[in-house]
Amino acid sequence: MLPKLEGYASALMEPLDIEALAKIAEELRTIEQTILSRPDLRAVLTDTSIPGNARGQILRDLLLNKVDTLTLRLCVYAATSAPAQEVPKAIDELAVVVRHLSHSGHFHPANLGHIEARRRVGGFADALLDEIDTSNFSRIEEELFRWARTIESSLELRHLLLDRDAPIESREGTVEELLGAKVNEVTLRLAKYVIAGGRPRDVVGTLDYLVDYVAHVRDWRVARVFTARELTEDNQSELVASLATLTGKSVELQIAQQPDLLGGILVEVGDLRLDATTRGRLRALHDAVTYKRLYESAMNRND
Repeated sequence: MLPKLEGYASALMEPLDIEALAKIAEELRTIEQTILSRPDLRAVLTDTSIPGNARGQILRDLLLNKVDTLTLRLCVYAATSAPAQEVPKAIDELAVVVRHLSHSGHFHPANLGHIEARRRVGGFADALLDEIDTSNFSRIEEELFRWARTIESSLELRHLLLDRDAPIESREGTVEELLGAKVNEVTLRLAKYVIAGGRPRDVVGTLDYLVDYVAHVRDWRVARVFTARELTEDNQSELVASLATLTGKSVELQIAQQPDLLGGILVEVGDLRLDATTRGRLRALHDAVTYKRLYESAMNRND
């Protein structure tokens, strides 16, 4: 299974009882069989020219209100994060893993290399961060950073947490004992999963990776919107829906009015910048005209 998908599934499945797991496993199996039996759907989901977010949206539209919410989240994440050709396989692997979990009651992470283990922890983080308001992100980043520095500065703690021969339950218990109610619930779950899903010798490195990862996710969850005129509630709802489709995430708006934009809106989310302002169009027109004049001047000189 893809590391990020493994981590994401682990975060969602851990709190569930056997009955809930069995239901989700059956729904995943039915969805996988549906994809295999419908060439049109399979063709769309495995089309490499279609972006992952679009594939996820297709499955969301198809399954909404027809399956359990967690089943829907798993399928959308699989379609979004897996390479196009592997989407049906990813959903099949999910069904197998969840069914095994419903029988055994234990989610056993596979042994992975350094980079892949961090990706698995990133998938686990994706599942948790999807459920909380972005106002919590700064606290989580700070708590993870402080916890990494605490481990780094304590030889005894490093020996306890980085000992790959020590039982995982014992190491997770140490994290629970030292952090417990002192940190955000998401911080605690992430700190414990670094032990279960990360590399034993890379605990501090994975925590630092998570600090940067949470900051990156926050950037893609907050859209900075600059507008010449006030946006109506309908305008805002349409913009949120469009950005959610584009980014594959639930996006929050931070709106600032700037009359000097003359009209339209400018949106910045993550490293994406969408300029639909009158000022932006005028600047583009000016640049195009200037470029044309320079080109014509150069051609005339060559003549």
